[in-house]
Amino acid sequence: MDRNVEHPKVFNDPIHGTIVVHPLCVKIIDTPQFQRLRYLKQLGVCYYVYPGASHNRFEHCIGVYHLAGEFVRSLRSQQPDLDITNKDVLCVQIAGLCHDLGHGPFSHMFDRVFIPNTRPDVTWTHETASVDFFDLIAKTLKSDFDKESLEETDLIFIRELIKGLLPTKDWQGKGRDKEKSFLYEIVANKRNQIDVDKWDYFARDCHMLGIQNNFDHVRYMKFTRVLREDDGDGQLQICARDKEAQNMYNMFYTRYTLHRQAYQHKASKILDVMVAEALIAADEYIKIPGTNGEDRKMSECIDDMEAYTKLTDDVFHQILLSKDPGLHRSQEILNRIITRKLYKCVGQSRPIKKFDVIPDKDKPHIKLYQIQR
Repeated sequence: MDRNVEHPKVFNDPIHGTIVVHPLCVKIIDTPQFQRLRYLKQLGVCYYVYPGASHNRFEHCIGVYHLAGEFVRSLRSQQPDLDITNKDVLCVQIAGLCHDLGHGPFSHMFDRVFIPNTRPDVTWTHETASVDFFDLIAKTLKSDFDKESLEETDLIFIRELIKGLLPTKDWQGKGRDKEKSFLYEIVANKRNQIDVDKWDYFARDCHMLGIQNNFDHVRYMKFTRVLREDDGDGQLQICARDKEAQNMYNMFYTRYTLHRQAYQHKASKILDVMVAEALIAADEYIKIPGTNGEDRKMSECIDDMEAYTKLTDDVFHQILLSKDPGLHRSQEILNRIITRKLYKCVGQSRPIKKFDVIPDKDKPHIKLYQIQR
């Protein structure tokens, strides 16, 4: 075997079995930005409720890479007239691999609670950081991207796949034309939410949590075809056979079950509040070295990808082990988590009507009251 020739690597995954990874994607996995995902738990504080929920975003992203490749190759084999190129396949796989790079510590709590409280003037999502990380990786591995003949249009396509493209009547994609619109439904499907990202975390989370998953993503891929919208000149989209209705129902029911039993578990939500309070209180005291050695607060790391690369779930123990007296309040909260002295729910209210939604103007007046015990 020629040692100078780059070869795919093989990963053994507990969910999907053997996964063969393209040499360029191996290079991406070996970057500090991707290795960071080893230290971000997929379900954040849910680990303190379900001891089995110890899996990380690292293996999830490799799983999404695998399913993205399987799905796009399945479509190509079933419908050769779609003109899906090897470059299209690679771009979709890279997007699947990089789609969660931008997550912060403790999963969605970081971008939904911590950042809005510490940077209320900033509109930021983890997808934004995922694209920023991808740009940094593409710049670092420019020669490797060039070997695969990936041009700027392809990089734009990957960015669009990571962010997801909202369906509109007039085609908005810049990375691929309207005839490739169906490719945007594989990694982050903004049309109907059916995508390989969910398929992997449904299967992986259910496996680790001990919850039944009745959705068969392999079957679903075999019974889908790409069709054009009704007007005859519309966009191409991925459609499922009518006989797949039950399988699709199982998918959404699995999602409901995961939210009810794990993601929205009352202890998980209480832990989210406690960790968020601890991080917000620690923001002025925890410093992360960034570009040119400049120290950044946790809330400022989103502006500096070098600093953000070093911000992971490990900040929990960084706070606990610090001798800075300014972190006393944060340490007190985190110690309560460790000793299982969680906040208690002392009351709740429900909308009068079943499907009432709280108006945005009333949300600032809703406060969380805690009893310190």
